[in-house]
Amino acid sequence: MSRITSFPRLSRTPLLLLSLGLLLAACGEEQAAPEVIRPAIVVQPDSAGMALTAFSGEMHARREPQLAFRIGGKLAKRHVDTGDRVKANQPLAELDADDVRLQLDVARAGLQAAEADLKLAASERERYQSLVERGLVGQSQFDARDNAWRLAQSKVQQARGQFDVAKNQSEYAILRAPSDGLIVSRLAEAGQVVAAGQPVFVMAEDGEREVAISLPEQDIDDFKLGQPMVVELWSKPGQRYPGKLRELSAAADPMSRTYAARVSLDDAKAAVELGQSARVYIGNTPAEGQLSLPLSAVTAEQGQAYVWVVDPQSHKVQRRDVRTGAYGESSVPIIDGLNAGEWVVAAGVHLLRAGQKIQPIDGDNRRLNIAAAP
Repeated sequence: MSRITSFPRLSRTPLLLLSLGLLLAACGEEQAAPEVIRPAIVVQPDSAGMALTAFSGEMHARREPQLAFRIGGKLAKRHVDTGDRVKANQPLAELDADDVRLQLDVARAGLQAAEADLKLAASERERYQSLVERGLVGQSQFDARDNAWRLAQSKVQQARGQFDVAKNQSEYAILRAPSDGLIVSRLAEAGQVVAAGQPVFVMAEDGEREVAISLPEQDIDDFKLGQPMVVELWSKPGQRYPGKLRELSAAADPMSRTYAARVSLDDAKAAVELGQSARVYIGNTPAEGQLSLPLSAVTAEQGQAYVWVVDPQSHKVQRRDVRTGAYGESSVPIIDGLNAGEWVVAAGVHLLRAGQKIQPIDGDNRRLNIAAAP
């Protein structure tokens, strides 16, 4: 008989374990891959120089009266519209003057009647005066005529006053420009019934121009009337006009919690137009030893400003809360939380996380050895 030799069967378990080990080793190698170190621009805080705080505003005229009729009535005619330039005493609008003309006629008739009564009383007084001198009438009769004459004089004065009032009322039916200027707003239309004193137009008088701005409540103690400021128009960047704080509200706006202010231009003939947008710059002298950083280096979360400080040895970043001053055009003063000589990430701060390692570079993308830098 032939002899059959049997080989031992290999167990599958060791093979599976071996394969699993290789896979885990491969995964471990992927997790242990070196971290990508990204470059980041870093800067050291500078000594804060003169800080310029900017406020946005709008150009206005120094005087912007609201024009209204001194009497009420129906608006019959409107002679000007928004944007029209007007001259002093130019008619702007008219009321329906029928009623005031009737009142003027009544007052005129009353004055004429009073003057006729005065003329009669004067002739009677003169006649009785001659009679009393000749002894033909008693003194009491002359006194009665004299009193009637004096009463007639008073009635004439009263009637003349009423006539003058009625005449003025008829003139008030025409609304006239108080000075040269520009109509900036129309608040009523022909056919509308307006009350006495109800604004119909808003006019910007020719002359001085100024910027209306709003100042924050927390810094209101830093502003004083007459304080020098600089105005720059949005449409003319780089061209600045000197000015000063002319007016400051005594109370904050209940909604915005800001104080309304007006900044006048030193040059009354500056080439500015009404309604132009403008920036107002205010210089603030920093405290001794105060530092500043570029605007891009500072970010905030839930109202707390912070920066990313770089460890010179490990090149890892850590968040540092700071207290800032008023933001300027390109920098922000650091009041507390940062020391001179520390390195701070100056760009892309919103992409960093605590403990992340970076490659410090300067503004020209050159590597920096911040451990050896002063």
